[in-house]
Amino acid sequence: MGYESPMPVQEEVIPFLLGEDNDVIALAQTGTGKTAAFGLPILQKIDVSKYQPQALVLCPTRELCLQIADDLTEYSKYIDNLKVLPVYGGSSIDSQIRMLKKGVHIVVATPGRLLDLMNRKTVNLEAIGNVILDEADEMLNMGFTESINAILAEVPETRNMLLFSATMPQGIASITRKYMKNPKEIVIGKKNEGNKNIRHIYYMVQAKDKYLALKRIADYYPNIYGIIFCRTRKETQEIADKLIQDGYSADSLHGELSQAQRDYVMQKFRIKNLQLLVATDVAARGLDVEDLTHVINYGLPDDVESYTHRSGRTGRAGKTGISISICHVKEKGKIREIERIINKTFEKGEMPNGKAICEKQLFNLVDKIEKVKVNEEEIESLMPAIFRKLEWLEKEDILKRVISLEFNRMIEYYKDADDLQIVDERSSRNEDRGSRGKGNGRRSSASEEGYARFFLNFGKSDGLYPNQLIELINKCVPGRVRVGKIDLRDSFSFFEVEENEAKRVMSAMNGFEVDGRRISVEFAQEKKGRSSGFGNRDRGGFRASNNKRDNFRKNDRFDSHDRNGDKPWRKRTTDKKGK
Repeated sequence: MGYESPMPVQEEVIPFLLGEDNDVIALAQTGTGKTAAFGLPILQKIDVSKYQPQALVLCPTRELCLQIADDLTEYSKYIDNLKVLPVYGGSSIDSQIRMLKKGVHIVVATPGRLLDLMNRKTVNLEAIGNVILDEADEMLNMGFTESINAILAEVPETRNMLLFSATMPQGIASITRKYMKNPKEIVIGKKNEGNKNIRHIYYMVQAKDKYLALKRIADYYPNIYGIIFCRTRKETQEIADKLIQDGYSADSLHGELSQAQRDYVMQKFRIKNLQLLVATDVAARGLDVEDLTHVINYGLPDDVESYTHRSGRTGRAGKTGISISICHVKEKGKIREIERIINKTFEKGEMPNGKAICEKQLFNLVDKIEKVKVNEEEIESLMPAIFRKLEWLEKEDILKRVISLEFNRMIEYYKDADDLQIVDERSSRNEDRGSRGKGNGRRSSASEEGYARFFLNFGKSDGLYPNQLIELINKCVPGRVRVGKIDLRDSFSFFEVEENEAKRVMSAMNGFEVDGRRISVEFAQEKKGRSSGFGNRDRGGFRASNNKRDNFRKNDRFDSHDRNGDKPWRKRTTDKKGK
């Protein structure tokens, strides 16, 4: 099977498990060879002549149950007549009962289905000599504590108990006290420590830019094969749908899918018909997929154990992997906490720009062209006609056309793409203060250097919010405009643009109306003798327009669409008198 020398967990655990009356707690990261560490010794101790369960493996998910059963079947290839039975929910319980009646030697089970079989009196655990809890911390997190207690109460007290886990939460300590006899603790690395082969990178972006950041990361790694972890089922499905719509090879995995749908998605992912699997923590627990290059956290989980299991999906069996987290600055404390517990330092990533992404994709294509296997016999008959068709083109022209054919869409997409703003702590504190106040935006007492500040006669009472203000500016003003700080008030707003664009922005926006009401944009200037600062429009330190049309009725909302489905803004027209 390719084993040449034991991995550290195997080297430590196997000799110990070959002895008698040895209970073991082994703490090691996923992907370090734990299945062989417990599988090979228990296979060695099976009496094939007795057709009753002699070893029981409990694991948290159906996927892990099947994977362990497959591995044990492979390991026992040359042990005649040894039977391994996976027992899990979501498949026919009748067929599992039939197999148990025929006689099996090892049962690999999820707790819920095994308890069901025990209640039906169809499984006999009296001859169990070894009980293995694999991914024990995961089973506790998933609420299997009561089921595990009920199962362990039915197995002989003389059995060996082997507990394998990536982390050591409190719940495991209670199991060890109740069911284990002076267990030997074997720790590979440090407790809860992350896999040393995994790079941990985080990108700090605005919350509204998280999906754009995800796309850029996926584009920057053309050969990515990874799992994107989301917090909720709804978010998982939304992100997967967006990625599919944008042309990415992706699909979702979450608890609302039927077992058949989950199997179908996982099969596609395992054979690499999918590059990206968007999943919740629960759905992805116990998944063992080889050669994952990346794990992407679409926001950090609430607990460190979940992060450890997420990142442990990659960098398995001695290979390297990358764990990427797309974070808002409010999650910076979580990063520090995770760093402390897993004893690893996160790298702060710099979000790739459009030029870097296109270069990466281009060289990936060139690399594929260089390495493609040419089947001379299959294409020989077609080549003369192709040569005649393209003989008027030079080699350089052909290469340019091949590249353009592949990359025109991506080059066009990133041509005018802004650099995603990387949030730092200082700017985020300003943003948070603004969002907690009435302004619901970033606040400052003066314009940033290089920016001009404007007064706008629309505010929150008109239904105006930052994303709509930016959309309005983009609609009214041709070309790209970089928007700075935004401060929204009830009946008016302030916003900043680059100084060299100021006159163009003011001229263009004053030529528009919103729902029949004129947009008024003016420079916001500080009055003499006043300290700068935001305040009530009549009492604050800025001169604003005294145009009476600035006061609008509260029921005239800045809605996204009018009743005909069109945008509410339009170019203002004049009558014959120029009014």
